[in-house]
Amino acid sequence: MSSFLVIGIGRFGSSLATELYQMKHSVMVVDANESSITSIVNHVTSAIIGDCKDETVLRSLDVPSFDCVVVSMASNIEDNILATMILKELGAKMLVCKAQNERHAKILTQLGADRVIRPEFDMGKRVAHSLVQGSITDQLEISPEYSIMEIITPQQWIGKSIEKIKLRAKYGISVIAIHHTEQEKIKLFPDPNSILSIGDALILIGAKHDLDTISGLK
Repeated sequence: MSSFLVIGIGRFGSSLATELYQMKHSVMVVDANESSITSIVNHVTSAIIGDCKDETVLRSLDVPSFDCVVVSMASNIEDNILATMILKELGAKMLVCKAQNERHAKILTQLGADRVIRPEFDMGKRVAHSLVQGSITDQLEISPEYSIMEIITPQQWIGKSIEKIKLRAKYGISVIAIHHTEQEKIKLFPDPNSILSIGDALILIGAKHDLDTISGLK
């Protein structure tokens, strides 16, 4: 179980916090809006009413004790940047910040954010990929060159082992998990001798251009 501190409870922050809590992680949320805190208090570990850009409030939270801190409010760029600066100074181990646009994202990166997210932009990219490449069920960019992608197992691989299809040798791609969608189970770091079945999805990691090649298989 990991511990998360979510700063700002808008639509994105609320969704993120409740999902992490449902995944059995410890989640503390902070927001200046009392009604927002009231609506989420029973769906997270703890909820605090406080001004997210007030250093005194943030210092009282023992920021370094959390595995990850998320600055999820982005509508007020000035407040978002100020909170990011303070949290970085307070020693956040992993600082994830929501950005409103590309320029905002660059500023947050320069301030030391470990990861910057633009939910609407990222979702748009993922939907576009899924529309053009129907075999992709999900995709996460982890750097400008690399991605993690979940793909429906191509028909030509059904009944074969991971070792036999030689993903690493042929494409430079690694299988990090098999998603047995019908059983709703995920097997992490599967044995190379694991046989792929109908209904399985593969969670792959590799260079984007290599993953694009895989996504075109039927």
